[in-house]
Amino acid sequence: MKQAPDIFARLRNGENVPFDDPEYHKLRDVSFATRKLLLQLNQSTDPEEMRALLSRITGTEIDESSAIFPPFHVNYGKHTKIGKNVFINFDCVFLDFGGITIEDRVFIAPKVSLLTEGHPISPENRHSLTVAPIHIKKNAWIGANATIMQGVTIGENAIVAAGAVVTKDVPDHTAVGGIPAKIIKTLS
Repeated sequence: MKQAPDIFARLRNGENVPFDDPEYHKLRDVSFATRKLLLQLNQSTDPEEMRALLSRITGTEIDESSAIFPPFHVNYGKHTKIGKNVFINFDCVFLDFGGITIEDRVFIAPKVSLLTEGHPISPENRHSLTVAPIHIKKNAWIGANATIMQGVTIGENAIVAAGAVVTKDVPDHTAVGGIPAKIIKTLS
């Protein structure tokens, strides 16, 4: 008999998972395990050590061309993929149960939030978790205090203005800003 998918696979497959799901504790457990590594990363001043800890958190090798400035916050880490020549500035928050892909040469300014997780809007289902991936394509620049919501793709060479809340995909070679973010300029 085929085994049912675990809670991580069910979330990634688009299932709403209620807080009283028998496997929900697994989400909390992995978050607490990640928190232990984050404490070390956020106390470090050594770029090599920070990169090594981030590699452990994500479960992938972080290229030496990429850098992170702590503090950094992520609830899982294993669903975050970071390319080459990526810079993640101070005080960023990644909720990555839905998956975060950051391609090469991306700049992420301070206090950026990448939120792949949410809740249904109906009151009777609100106590469930939903996820959808975030994808940031090559050479994008995410401005300070911007928030990228679940299910959004940021296009190649795109710019997200500081303070923007991005709820829809951003085309390649465009700048967006505002709440909710709208296209403000096409980049040549």
